[in-house]
Parts: sequence; C-alpha cells; structure tokens
Amino acid sequence: MKPFVIGIAGGSGSGKTTVTRRVIDTVGETGAAAVLNQDNYYRDQSDIPFEARLKTNYDHPAAFDWDLMLSQLDALTSGVPIEMPTYDFAQHTRSDVTKTILPAPVVVLEGFFALYEPRVRDKMHLKVFVDADADVRFIRRLQRDTAERGRTPESVIQQYLEFVRPMHLTFVEPTKRYADVIIPHGGLNEPALDMLTHRIRGAL
Repeated sequence: MKPFVIGIAGGSGSGKTTVTRRVIDTVGETGAAAVLNQDNYYRDQSDIPFEARLKTNYDHPAAFDWDLMLSQLDALTSGVPIEMPTYDFAQHTRSDVTKTILPAPVVVLEGFFALYEPRVRDKMHLKVFVDADADVRFIRRLQRDTAERGRTPESVIQQYLEFVRPMHLTFVEPTKRYADVIIPHGGLNEPALDMLTHRIRGAL
C-alpha cells in the first residue's frame, strides 16, 4: 500500500512541530512515520556571497527548492530511502550534512508552505492547517531564532516586519482554504489534537 501522506502547514511559530509530534505519537511504532521538514528544502546559496545571503526572503515561496522536495516525496512514497538536505541558518545556505529518511507507512511534510504548491498538495491524503494568533506566533519565533539560530532580537523583529508578516498574509494564510482540518489556537489545542488523532487512526 502507498504511504498515507499528511501535510501540516501554518504560520511561523503556530505550533506545527507540536502537531507533528502528536501525529508521530498517534502512529505509535518507531519508524512508522517519516517526517520531512520544509525548512530543510531552502535553496542552496553557497554560490553567492554571505552578505547577499542575508538579504534572502525566506518567507517567499521562491526561496524553496520545490523540485527537490517533490522528487524526494515521490521517492519515499515509492518505498525508496532519501537523503534529506539540512539547512545551516547561521551560514544562510544548505549544509553539507544530509539526513537519511527511510520509507514509512505515514509520511509527514511540515512547513508553513506545506499546502502551497499544487504538485505537492496533490500527493497528500490529509491536509492540516495550524492556526494561531499573530502575537503568539511572533513571540515563539523570537524565542526560537534567538535561542536556536543565533539571531539578535533586533534582526528577528526587522525580519518579521519586513518579510514574515506580509508574506504570511499574502502566501501562507490563503492556503488555509485547502485544509481538511484546521487547528485553532495553535498546537496546544487538545480537543482539536484529539480530533486529528481520531481522524488519522480512522484513515489508517
């Protein structure tokens, strides 16, 4: 049988990772879910100067390598292992390190543009949009980027105002209409997560 493919989209800091963990827990068995994090599919920028990389709009669909993402998703659903790229957010380019992802009964694609590209969306059996208030998303992003990605608070605020917020309103928020399930109030909405759990178990 073909794997059951789930797309989990939503704004930056909405709680997508929390929802993804719940999906993995729902599947239960170790190795029963293969997770593709869309952040790892940003385009390689090693061929351009570092200063130019700093100006990249990471919140625009054009920042992603859609062809690579689609080909690796196709490989997994055909039972073929992949070497998922990883992204170095300190150097603003793709890392030399890859992560081996083995085929599994459930494949999860997590990212704020998970429901954006029609070619990718058509592969999904269940499409989820994680919704959260803008102030909550911003605080989570500020905490994550300063703690995990070496950013200063000032740079995070500037990026949010210049790129994140307008790109979210233009490109991310409209993909909510493609969702089969919308989880309001982010990844901490237990009733909604329970509903999602039952939906997945029923489908499997």
